Amino acid sequence: MTGLAADRRTFLKGLGLLGAATLVPGCATSTKSPGSGSAATGELSLQSNLSSEQAKAAMEKLVAAYNKTGGSQVKLNTVAAEIFRTQLPTYLTSANPPDVYTWYAGSVADSYAKKDLLLDVTSVWDSMGNYSKAMQSLSTSSAGQKIFVPTSYYWWGMFYRKSNFAKWGVTPPKTWAEFVAVCKTIQSKGIPPIGIGLGDTPWVASAWFDYLNIRINGAPFHRKLLAGEGDFTDPKVKAVFTKWREVLPYFDPKGKSFPFQEATSALLAGKTGMFLIGTFFADSAPKDALDDIDFFQFPIIDPAVPVAEEAPTDGYFASKKVKDPEGTKKFLTWLATPEAQNIYVQSSSGTAIPANPDGKSADTALVKKGKAMIEGAAEITQFFNRDSSDALQPTADAALTKFLDKPDQIDKILADWQAAAQKVFKAGA
Repeated sequence: MTGLAADRRTFLKGLGLLGAATLVPGCATSTKSPGSGSAATGELSLQSNLSSEQAKAAMEKLVAAYNKTGGSQVKLNTVAAEIFRTQLPTYLTSANPPDVYTWYAGSVADSYAKKDLLLDVTSVWDSMGNYSKAMQSLSTSSAGQKIFVPTSYYWWGMFYRKSNFAKWGVTPPKTWAEFVAVCKTIQSKGIPPIGIGLGDTPWVASAWFDYLNIRINGAPFHRKLLAGEGDFTDPKVKAVFTKWREVLPYFDPKGKSFPFQEATSALLAGKTGMFLIGTFFADSAPKDALDDIDFFQFPIIDPAVPVAEEAPTDGYFASKKVKDPEGTKKFLTWLATPEAQNIYVQSSSGTAIPANPDGKSADTALVKKGKAMIEGAAEITQFFNRDSSDALQPTADAALTKFLDKPDQIDKILADWQAAAQKVFKAGA
C-alpha cells in the first residue's frame, strides 16, 4: 500500500481542510504500564505519542470528553514519540497489548496489518459519513480491510519568523537558486541559516531526503523506492545527495545534538533562520509566537517535475487482541466525529485540522496558506516511514545522519543503505 497517489482534488474532497496530529516526545500521563492492556471491564487503554505540552493537554481533554459519554472509560498513556515508534511492534505483539494507538495511515499502518496485528474496523467506517476516497484508501489494508480511523492531516514547509526575515532583509525564496542566496545572506549576519534537530529525533532528516527526492525525481519514483521497487544506489538517488550537499554548509552544526523541540526554540530565538518541519512543531512553540511564524514551500528544483507536497495523515488503530472489540469500535467511531476532532483542534496549537469534512479548523492565515499549498500540489506524499514502514525508518536515520557527518562518503552510505533496506524488505516479505 503506497502513499497517496490521488490528485489534490481527490485528496481534499470530503476533507475540506488540513490536519495536524503530532509527532512529539514527552512523558507518560498514566501509571499504567505500556503493555498492560485492558480486561473486558469497560476500560480501554489508549497509547499516545502526542506528548508536547499542548498536544498532550488536548488529548487529555479529548479522553475526558469521551469518558463523559457513558461508553467504556478510556485511560490515556502518553509515551515519547521515539520510544513509541521503537516499542510499537512490541506493544502489538505482546500477550496483553494496549487497546488503541495514535499513529499513522497508509503503508505504515498496513505493515502492521500484514502481520495480522490490527483490529478490522470496517464496521466503524460504515457509520463515518463522507470521508474522501483518498482517506478510505489510506485507511484500508492491502487485504481490503479498514484498519485505521483518520482524524487529521497536516503539511510540511520551511518555517521561519517573519520579524527575523524582515530584520535580515530576506524574502521567502521560490527556487533553489533563490534559496541558496537567502542562506548566504542569513549566514552573513552570523546566523546558521538552516536549523535541524537530530538528537533523539533523527527522523527529521528524512524530510530533506523526501523533499529533495520528490523535487528532483518525482513522487512516483519516491514511492517505488520506499516500497522496495527501486535501489538506493540508483544514480537518481545519488543526485538527491549531490544537491543536498550544496546547502550542508548552511546547516546549524549544533542541530545534530538536540531534538527538534530544541531546534524549534533555536528558530524562535533567532539562533537559526529556517527549519524544514511539520506544523506539529507549533505544539512546542509559545502561543504568543504563532502570529510571527510563517513558512514557504520547499524550493522548486526542476520545474518539469510535478510538484508534490508532504501531507501526512494521522489518527488511530487498535490491536487485534482487544478484550472489548465493541467498546473499542464505539470509541473509534466517536473519534471520527466532528465533535471529537474539534475538541482536539480547539485545545491544541491551532494547526491541527480535522480530517472529518464537517470538522472546523482554525481560520488563521497560516492554516489558509498551508491549505492553499496542498490544494495546489499535483501529488501528495506522506513521510518516509508512512510511505514505507516503521521498520525502514531506522535505515534512513542511519544513512542520513552519517551523510550529514561525512558527505564525502555518499557512495558507501548509499550502498550500506541499500543493504540494510534489502534486509527489511526481505524480512517483511
